[in-house]
Amino acid sequence: VALLSEEPPREYGDDLAAAWRTARQGGDGYAARWRKEARRLASAVEGRGHAAAPDPADPDSDSGGRPFRGDDRVAGTVAALAFPERVARAVGGGVYLMAGGTRAEVRQGSALAGSEWVGVAVADRPVGAGHARVLLGGHIDEDVARDAAAPLCSEGDEVAWSGGDVVARHVERLGAIELAVRPLKESAPRLVREALLAGLREEGTGLLKWSRGARELRERLAFLHRHLGAPWPDVAEGALHARVDEWLEPELSRSARRADLGRIDAGQALGRLLPWATGEATRLDALAPERMEVPSGSRIRIDYADPEQPVLAVKLQEMFGLAETPRIADGAVPVVVHLLSPAGRPAAVTADLASFWRSGYRAVRADLRGRYPKHPWPEDPATAEPTRYTKARQAARGSES
Repeated sequence: VALLSEEPPREYGDDLAAAWRTARQGGDGYAARWRKEARRLASAVEGRGHAAAPDPADPDSDSGGRPFRGDDRVAGTVAALAFPERVARAVGGGVYLMAGGTRAEVRQGSALAGSEWVGVAVADRPVGAGHARVLLGGHIDEDVARDAAAPLCSEGDEVAWSGGDVVARHVERLGAIELAVRPLKESAPRLVREALLAGLREEGTGLLKWSRGARELRERLAFLHRHLGAPWPDVAEGALHARVDEWLEPELSRSARRADLGRIDAGQALGRLLPWATGEATRLDALAPERMEVPSGSRIRIDYADPEQPVLAVKLQEMFGLAETPRIADGAVPVVVHLLSPAGRPAAVTADLASFWRSGYRAVRADLRGRYPKHPWPEDPATAEPTRYTKARQAARGSES
């Protein structure tokens, strides 16, 4: 106890029992102060009616004149009783896990290395270090650890998301230290659900089954929420986690592991968030259509990946005759038109189709008509027939009709 009252010099080493022996035998200033404090403590013990304590100045005797025995066990026990949250178990590579949850390592060549259990008396964490550092500690065994840190002992079922899946175990712990573990064949549904929710928070809703249609539905809803607001739902990750009871049940409560989450149809689940009560849900396709019909008659898919600016990527010739930019969300939002070359590469990008026909088309026509002579490049696109075909096929279709 006297050693723990004033930390011994670094040259005494990190082994508490060895430092104790050095103090008993030493002639330096610290040893002198230690003897004085040890005698004071011994006197206090005697004053409470206990048997006479050994003279700490005599390294070879205790109260009965017998030699000291078990220094290592006594020193470790005192450290463990003084700091039960610092009882520590080896986890490998000279690193120990304390009952309080902190990891600490012993220096290379330390007398403590190799001990399965250590009672840590003094530790620090150097700036930038990944673990704390044991500066002083004593050897103990599991029995001493259990006795010293008895209030930290617990036992029970633990169901958690770990290593990418639900792990169910019955665990006996000493604080953060696992003493004994066995797998559980059956777990409380409530605990399993909490573990699955933890997995969804950690890894995201991508754990669910997302078909192309489901992903596009989420993007369309994000677009409507961004531009029209309520009653269209927020489908960002945080918002979906906050409303999990509304859209992911009953499938979530029926699940037991990661694979079960992967079978949940995310699109079907998201459909529960649509504003059915107000009747707005029936307007989804009108406000945020999956596809848009262009002048050529083609129905082109709209890309809502960016909820701020949906994109319509369509071959330039199919848009001949359309003077104004198409708009969605009850006309509130223009789509960004990617006008493609016959090879399917963007020839121009515009949110103002009328302006493009007036000033941009001429430069695109000059650049591309030599490379794609089989396709129509009229001087006046406003009066030209929109088509998805080459000039020859367009002529053939005209003669057939």
